[in-house]
Amino acid sequence: MSISLYSAASGMEAQQTNLNVISNNIANVNTAGFKKSKVEFQDMFYQMPKAVGADTGGDILPTGIQVGSGTQVVATSKVYTQGQVNRTDEELDVAIVGEGFFKVKDENGEDLYTRDGSLKRGPTGLLTTSQGKVLDPPITVDPAANNIAISESGTVSFMQDSNPLGTAELKLVRFNNPSGLAALGGNLFRETTASGVPDVGTPGTESFGSLRQGFVENSNVNIVQEMVNMIVAQRAYEINSKSIQTSDQMMQQIGQLKR
Repeated sequence: MSISLYSAASGMEAQQTNLNVISNNIANVNTAGFKKSKVEFQDMFYQMPKAVGADTGGDILPTGIQVGSGTQVVATSKVYTQGQVNRTDEELDVAIVGEGFFKVKDENGEDLYTRDGSLKRGPTGLLTTSQGKVLDPPITVDPAANNIAISESGTVSFMQDSNPLGTAELKLVRFNNPSGLAALGGNLFRETTASGVPDVGTPGTESFGSLRQGFVENSNVNIVQEMVNMIVAQRAYEINSKSIQTSDQMMQQIGQLKR
C-alpha cells in the first residue's frame, strides 16, 4: 500500500476519534461536575531510505530521508479546569471550588470519586449523590433537622429551627495525577495505578478546594471552543479523505503508463 494512502487513512481514523470526543464534550455541556476530554496524537514510525548521518562514500548526510507513516491517538485525557459555579440556593447543593473530589461508595462497597455536589437525603437519612451513591465517610442527617448548613471547610451543621442538633465533617480527596483516573460515566471516577492513591483532607486547607453551599459546579465545556475544535477536526478529516482520492488517482495513472 502507498505510504500516502496509509498516512491519510490513519489521519481519518484519528480525526474520527477526535470528533467522537468533541461530540461527547458538547453533549455534556449541561452535566454538573463534568470534565471535558481532549485527544492526544503522536506521529507513527518512519521509513528511512537514507538514514540521518549515513556515510555515502566520503560525505555524511546531514538530514537523510525520513518519511512518516501517519498519526495515531495515544491518549484521551480529562481536563480538570474549574467549571462555572452557579447559584441554586438548594441547601444540599455543594460546589467544590479548587482541587478535590467527593469520595463515595457504590452498592458493592467500591470507592469511587465525583465532583458532582448535587447531594440528596437518602431514605435512611444518609447523604448521597444524585445517583444514590453514599458519601464516604457517611453523613447521616438528623431526622429532626429542618435546616442544614455546610461551611467552606466542610463542617455540616444540623439544626431544628435555630436549635443545633449536631455536626458532621464533609471531606475531600485529591490525586497526584487526576488525569490517570478511570472515567466510569455518571460523573464517577475510579482510582488507578496511574492516578496514585488519594490524599484525604479538609476543604480549604493545604491545596484542597473549598466548598460553597447552595451552588453547583457546571461542566467546564466551552461550547464555542468545542464548535471550533469540531470544525478543525472536520476539515482535517476531509483533507485526509482528499489525500486518499489523490493518491488513488496517481496510482491509476502509474498503472496506465505500465500498460
